[in-house]
Amino acid sequence: MAAKSLGVALVTGAAQGIGRTIALRLAKDGFMVAVNDISSKTEQLETLSQDIELLNAQMSLPVVADVSNEVEVEKMVTEVSKTLGGLNVMVANAGIIIPERSARDTTEDWDKIFAVNMRGVFLSYKYAARQMIAQGNGGRILGASSIAGRKAGFEASAYCASKFAVRGLTQSAGNSRIGKYGITVNAYAPGK
Repeated sequence: MAAKSLGVALVTGAAQGIGRTIALRLAKDGFMVAVNDISSKTEQLETLSQDIELLNAQMSLPVVADVSNEVEVEKMVTEVSKTLGGLNVMVANAGIIIPERSARDTTEDWDKIFAVNMRGVFLSYKYAARQMIAQGNGGRILGASSIAGRKAGFEASAYCASKFAVRGLTQSAGNSRIGKYGITVNAYAPGK
């Protein structure tokens, strides 16, 4: 018999690392957890979803989507909400880092890093907030910054700038009008 759920959580970038750990912890705490990552990580997502179901005897949903694609993020949030019965926690964890060769060679890498690390967080916040407002029960939105979002590192200018941007977006969203709907917005900054 399934334990009573604390609600529904969605974790992006959940196939490995910090995202996987967050998803498992939310499951252990009693949430139904939807897990997201890109298509090349489908097998890892399916395994994680099965691990979650074994851990807390509640349904888990693997959702393949590119967080930098607005249509895919909107569809992901809608699918999770319809399948699992709502959305209470959004963890915008997906992120990438590409080692730089030099500052003059990073335009393509810069765009890719910002598409995932910043645009992906923005889109996750946007569609999670819309869903939570429509539900009328408040919610929690969390975004992945980094220690690099507080102090820049050598040869990682695009990554550091994207994580500084997540801090700014999160502070702005946290101070915006969504608070009146009982929604909080915070960031976490892993690092040494």
